[in-house]
Amino acid sequence: MSTAEVKQIIDPIPTSDGAGVKLKRSIGVEPNYYDPFLMLDEFGSENKDDYIAGFPPHPHRGIETVTYMLAGDFEHEDSTGGKGKMSAGDVQWMKTGSGIIHSEMPAMKEGKLHGFQLWINMPAKLKMSKPEYIYIDSNKMSIHKDKNKKVKVIAGKFEKAEGPVKGHNVEPIYFDVELNKDKQFSYNLPSTHNTFVYLINGEIEIGSKKHDKVSDSRLILLSKDQELKVNAKLNSKFLVISGKPINEEIARGGPFVMNTKTEILQAVQDYHNGTFVK
Repeated sequence: MSTAEVKQIIDPIPTSDGAGVKLKRSIGVEPNYYDPFLMLDEFGSENKDDYIAGFPPHPHRGIETVTYMLAGDFEHEDSTGGKGKMSAGDVQWMKTGSGIIHSEMPAMKEGKLHGFQLWINMPAKLKMSKPEYIYIDSNKMSIHKDKNKKVKVIAGKFEKAEGPVKGHNVEPIYFDVELNKDKQFSYNLPSTHNTFVYLINGEIEIGSKKHDKVSDSRLILLSKDQELKVNAKLNSKFLVISGKPINEEIARGGPFVMNTKTEILQAVQDYHNGTFVK
């Protein structure tokens, strides 16, 4: 079995979204698309001015958004009637399908806010499907723990721990890994998948070939090989995310991702005409 090696190390771009929430964007800038992943944002600050304005109501069509909270609280509300408060460790997995309007606003006035939002593409046959909001409480997630590491499983399976997201078309893997210094995390990846590691903090080495040092908040794209080996040079925390490519043309238009420009124009028209939410 061949070992997954580092293909590219990416330094995220500081930007802002919503009503001025400061964040670091990797996928969505460089690379623009890592099939099936459209965007990856890390948001985090102890300064309330960086997040307090939140993400007021806005539309989406043709994608899935996965929000994972590490610290702080967010309140979600959407046009399907979905509503909930996300706290540290919780996940919101939203299939926007034919169209959803939602807001995500801080449920806190001060303190640390930290989390990730991942956009996953939807295949053409599902882009106009009925929207769905899935809230996953941290207490209901499976965790593998041994003397060397802790692996929280949001999607996929690690040892006996299995994530709550099942039957998904891109067969996603989403792990939050805490690995002790001088220890190794190993996992057999599907040969069909595109995979990346996002180092939150610490220092890690991946594979058997030498690569540049990886700093905090860095995206690491991996070769399409099966055996993933991550060695911790310091106590480290990182995400392992993997998915099966959809292999379809995409057209982007802000919060809409479809297959053609015509479909993007239709989404914009539907939104302005008040016919966006089916």
